[in-house]
Amino acid sequence: MISKPPKSILQMAQSKELQPTVRIGKQGLTDSVIEELRSQFNQRDLIKIKVNRGLFERQEMQNLWDYLSSNTHSTLVYARGNVGVLWKGKKNLILD
Repeated sequence: MISKPPKSILQMAQSKELQPTVRIGKQGLTDSVIEELRSQFNQRDLIKIKVNRGLFERQEMQNLWDYLSSNTHSTLVYARGNVGVLWKGKKNLILD
């Protein structure tokens, strides 16, 4: 069955209290970023990622979030500007 992420997950993802634990810097997306995300998903369900401004264009950012979620078997639950939040929950969710 396809469903939305729980409301509590969406609220935590949008909260300023959730601090970025992964930063993508001037070297861009590397294998070590993917490895770090996988490692953090062993300890937590929600990861906030911040990308340096100007590193990617708007369409490239959406491609980045899609790539990260598919390679870490997670779901993008929030994306705004250069910040995205991935959730290691159920796949194939419908997001409004």
